[in-house]
Amino acid sequence: MGPLTAHAAMHLHHIGYVVESIENALPGLLRSLGANWDGYIFEDPYQKVRAAFLSTDRLDAQIELIQPTADDSPVSKFLQERGGGLHHCCFEVQSLDESISTMRKEGALLAKRPRPAVAFGGRLIAWLLTPEKLLVELLQKGTNING
Repeated sequence: MGPLTAHAAMHLHHIGYVVESIENALPGLLRSLGANWDGYIFEDPYQKVRAAFLSTDRLDAQIELIQPTADDSPVSKFLQERGGGLHHCCFEVQSLDESISTMRKEGALLAKRPRPAVAFGGRLIAWLLTPEKLLVELLQKGTNING
């Protein structure tokens, strides 16, 4: 599988946005994005975050609101240094291993090895940092409770 084929198999699943408080950020983001929320907030003890997903009629991808739950959460430093905001892009992929391999061949660094994600019904995710400093989350394709 060449790089073009690997990237063609990647589907933008969501864009991660770090916030200090999901409850405080929701009203403004729902209004400004014209978004909908299913009312559910996920607790992920592995990543030490709370997360909620917003959807809009204008985007196929969702917007994930991410709130750290501990000082050593992977997003705590991002929130402290930048005040939150756009954090990562998540792509759903057919083969997590092949996509990781392809991205590494193109210069990306594996930031976190595959592990289950609560928000995706236990599907595996991995984190990579591209040479352009874009943080990418890869999500193994499959069925989960959040679509």
